[in-house]
Amino acid sequence: MNLLILGGASFDSIVYLDEFPEPTPQTIHESVFVETVGSTGTGKAANCCYLGFDTTLQVVLGNDMYGQRIKDFLGSKPIRAIYDIDPNGTERHVNIMDKLGRRISIFVNPTSNEPPIRYADMEPEIKKADVVVLNIVNYCRNYIPFLKKHGCEVWTDLHDYDGVSSYHHDFIEASNYIFMSSDNLPDYRKTMAEIMDKGKQLVVCTHGKAGATLLTPEGKWLDTPSVSRYQLVDANGAGDAFFSGFLYGYKHEYELSDCLLLGHILGGLCISSPHIAADGLSVARVEKEFASLRTKK
Repeated sequence: MNLLILGGASFDSIVYLDEFPEPTPQTIHESVFVETVGSTGTGKAANCCYLGFDTTLQVVLGNDMYGQRIKDFLGSKPIRAIYDIDPNGTERHVNIMDKLGRRISIFVNPTSNEPPIRYADMEPEIKKADVVVLNIVNYCRNYIPFLKKHGCEVWTDLHDYDGVSSYHHDFIEASNYIFMSSDNLPDYRKTMAEIMDKGKQLVVCTHGKAGATLLTPEGKWLDTPSVSRYQLVDANGAGDAFFSGFLYGYKHEYELSDCLLLGHILGGLCISSPHIAADGLSVARVEKEFASLRTKK
């Protein structure tokens, strides 16, 4: 199955603290610090490429050492990467993590809103894709006319959408399958229902370690818990891993409850790893985890 992922690559500096610092001037003398590849496109691609998808990822990078680090990362995996150059340089984040896995993410060098991309050059890739993941990077909205032209099946991840932000509206309108987090949604069911009323195929909302909720076009709600067997090492990339696991299950025609379980498994494997996709990830490993947990239901 041909999977095309549009947008979302960064080079991240991650600081691990027991607790988020108080908003007062201070010096923190001890922390763990790493630098690594991140963002939503690379996270999804790094999982899906080991789940049986022929994975193509389009991203913009700077002509700099951070962009080269991302190229090296993607080049080590079965991912076909298509690069465009951002004159603003490679997107960079500083992520502050606490011991509960919560994150404060600071975009210290964001992707340009309108990098110089020849969008029509991607039309052959769009045309042959079985599934397109449209990430909420501003320039990616310029692909929407091509997605509509070719009647693509479009999935998107709204991340910490607040239910009202106009920035997300084009992505919601263009997508058939919608994922989001409840972090900024005190009444997430209301937001899910409003999105479903726009004619979507599925709406899924994740709640971190509290599980996930799914809504079908028929108005059926499905709540599932997360999987407790996985020990937290690093929560970065967990949402992208969940998305990838659900997509894998859905495209293999699993029951929706099992698709959610597969999402929780991929998310769990991700958080138990220091990377945005678990080491040694494979279909066989995922299916073994799934069979083990399925028998405990």
